[in-house]
Amino acid sequence: MAAKKKADSNEETEAQAQEVMDQETEQGFRGIEVDPTPNENYTLAGQNAGKPTPETDEDAREEARKAITEVAAAAKGVG
Repeated sequence: MAAKKKADSNEETEAQAQEVMDQETEQGFRGIEVDPTPNENYTLAGQNAGKPTPETDEDAREEARKAITEVAAAAKGVG
């Protein structure tokens, strides 16, 4: 009976770990995304098309600043 409970517990733990790994794989990195600017905006094509980045546009800068503040507040005390 105890062995069955332990096996069920291990399967649940493995399923939870797999779910986390699947989310990270889909996201493309581990952790919290801090910069809301699309990656394409940082490419040469994005820059030539005039797509905004925090370094080139005041509105994008403010949006990134707010996102960083929110992440910092959410992460406070973690670790």
